[in-house]
Amino acid sequence: MSNYVFYDFETSSSNKYWGQIIQIGAVLTNDNLDELDRFDARCRLSPGIIPEAMALIVNKSTPQMLKNSNLSHYQMIRQFVDTLKRWGKATYIGFNSIEFDEEFLRCTLFQTLEYPYLTSTNGNTRGDVLSLARAANLYYPNTLKNPVNDKGNDVYKLDQMAPLNGIEHGDAHSAIGDVMATVGIAKLISKKAPNVWKASMLTMDKTQSLELIKKELFFCTNEYFYGKSRPYVQTFVCQHPQYQWPLCFDLKHDPSPFLNMPLNELEAAMKKQPKFIRTVRHNKHPVIMNPSYINEFEEYKVIGQEILLKRAKLIKDDDKFAEKISTIKREEAEDKEQTKSQEDIYNEESIYSGSISFDDYNNISPEFHKSEWEKKLSILSKFKDDRLKYFGKKLLYMEKPELLSKEDYKLIHKDTAKKLLSTNNEKWNTIPRTYSEIDTLREKFEREEQPEKLTILNDINVYVEELEKFYSSA
Repeated sequence: MSNYVFYDFETSSSNKYWGQIIQIGAVLTNDNLDELDRFDARCRLSPGIIPEAMALIVNKSTPQMLKNSNLSHYQMIRQFVDTLKRWGKATYIGFNSIEFDEEFLRCTLFQTLEYPYLTSTNGNTRGDVLSLARAANLYYPNTLKNPVNDKGNDVYKLDQMAPLNGIEHGDAHSAIGDVMATVGIAKLISKKAPNVWKASMLTMDKTQSLELIKKELFFCTNEYFYGKSRPYVQTFVCQHPQYQWPLCFDLKHDPSPFLNMPLNELEAAMKKQPKFIRTVRHNKHPVIMNPSYINEFEEYKVIGQEILLKRAKLIKDDDKFAEKISTIKREEAEDKEQTKSQEDIYNEESIYSGSISFDDYNNISPEFHKSEWEKKLSILSKFKDDRLKYFGKKLLYMEKPELLSKEDYKLIHKDTAKKLLSTNNEKWNTIPRTYSEIDTLREKFEREEQPEKLTILNDINVYVEELEKFYSSA
């Protein structure tokens, strides 16, 4: 079995393109979830990054920490990547990691000249304990204890779940503290909902996940929305013609009326609620369970396994129906592309735009990282991808600005200052926006009588004033 890497990031903001990882926690375990090694590091905030005040308060990062850490952001990422490579092939797991930490890591690797898909290629796979926790409680109620919100829905927040389940989490919202709490939740799921844990092992790789969905005549899965996990018994129809996600038929519906519908009527029917065609995102660690679990869910139990089986066979045997669904989804995707904003995409946002040069990552990047700073500038010209040349110069601006030509330094510094001082509603965090956030939070903390948070807020304000003074002179 594969080893696991449980990991978590604390960041300067929630924006994966424009924010920065400021703390990394990671633990290597064996398949019994016993710890084998760990990585724990914090770094300085890079030039050109304005933190969100609330993000710093949540992860307890003071301006002093952001200024005085012995590691720069680039140095921390290099150490982390080297550690992961040393640990070898593994399954990467976090808590809400596929939607947040994984995306943040990909963008960070991209902008630091490292192959972005490190955690999902070369035999590595990925999973998410948050989706497992929701599935475990659906199929095996009370696997985990959860706080309940005002609407009566279970709350899946790590800092609240861990203590309720007897898991030590004294350092909540530190990266390594959250990692250890995630390991604790994973251990409970593997022990108390073993079939969910075993099923999750089959869908951590997107190719294996897709094969499973296509192979099974019908299966159980779940989606989480409006604060609840909802079960679905489905059968595969076809893959989305653009995104390649499996499009599946929800067997609570009788497929007979839909199979011979003309294309325009079928398209209209697909827009109505409840949906009979559902998307299973096979690359985001879905939990695919045996259809025997239908007896746990009343709306499918009343239909009965025999009828569900007949419905699934009707879908599987009708290639024309699959073709019609594919046509409708293709036209829908094409219309969406045409109506997309023509707004320019910045290099920082372009990870999923344009192809990647494997020669850049296999040959030029390792040379760049291994070389002394004095030689890195000359290596940048070897990159085929202009985005990597741009990121390389930004790294020099952040780490060794004196090595840039006066022209390059001035260009990057002025562009950075223009972005940070902007009074417009930008995609990235700005100094004026941070001042506004600080004012709002100050009023809130005064009202709630939280003097310790007011002290941190004042320190952040002083820190931002220093940055404003520096960039105003650009």
